Amino acid sequence: MAGDSESIVSEYLDQNPQLAQWVETFRGYCESNKQWEARKEFILRNMEAFPSVQQEQQQGGSSNNSSLDRLLSLSMAWANHVFLGCSYPASVMDKIKEMGEGIAVQDPPVHKTTKELLGKGKRGASTRNGEGDGCVKRGKCGSAWSASQKSGPTPQAPAEHQPFFNRLYKAVAWKLVSAGGFGPNLDHFEILRSCVESCKQTVTCVFVPLKDIAGLPAGRTQKEGHVCEIRCQTVYMGTGYGRDEAASKAMASKEALKVFQGRKVTVKICRRRYKGRDVEDLMLLDEQPRSQGFPPALSYPFQDEQLEDASL
Repeated sequence: MAGDSESIVSEYLDQNPQLAQWVETFRGYCESNKQWEARKEFILRNMEAFPSVQQEQQQGGSSNNSSLDRLLSLSMAWANHVFLGCSYPASVMDKIKEMGEGIAVQDPPVHKTTKELLGKGKRGASTRNGEGDGCVKRGKCGSAWSASQKSGPTPQAPAEHQPFFNRLYKAVAWKLVSAGGFGPNLDHFEILRSCVESCKQTVTCVFVPLKDIAGLPAGRTQKEGHVCEIRCQTVYMGTGYGRDEAASKAMASKEALKVFQGRKVTVKICRRRYKGRDVEDLMLLDEQPRSQGFPPALSYPFQDEQLEDASL
């Protein structure tokens, strides 16, 4: 029973207040109580398999620990699988399922496969298996968001997300310095992924075939290719176009990193087009003035699945 599992964790943390305080530092800004309690249990259950993590916790050290980073990454992958339906390579799935065995989640979400959705005549970007590149691929976003967030980001959202992106800005700046500066020959996605994961979060990529995007000029609708949208913590970071998913992801990552070239980055609520209508979206911006509008949104994580289905 989920209740029994939670009570055991609670009792254990009551007996170890220092551990309780330490593990709370790894909670994500957007994690609900239900998601965090499950992921916290995952971390605590598996600490013994990472001895250096236990030693660090006992010494009250910082989080610059490869074992800790791996444990936190696995915990995030497990939570993404349970609550968002994300998939990863077979080796990763086997690992997180083994590590998560015995953790009971009360009323877990039910995730539908692409075949099930297509069988009902629904259209949309398909949810693809991850490829071990640190990119969570999702076609639909928002099934884990509360009713108050169905129609758009809250007014407090930019201020809530800004501290994370301030840390990410510093991580990207140092990474680019060590790589010799921003340039065309960099692996832009790898830089973005490693910096985001160093801040204990994951990158979200949404892919849509170019031919499936409405509103393109007639001459372009037959062209092959994909569009990729990159987000982190629901905040939009960049869009890229390419001949395939890998190429579009590379271009989207390059566009996302361009934002970090200024003196600072800022999270703002901006108006964008999504499925033919204007919506408010969270976006990461630099200080440069923009002469053109923003690309249309490929995903919208501020409404639940039921509301999104109604617009299809």
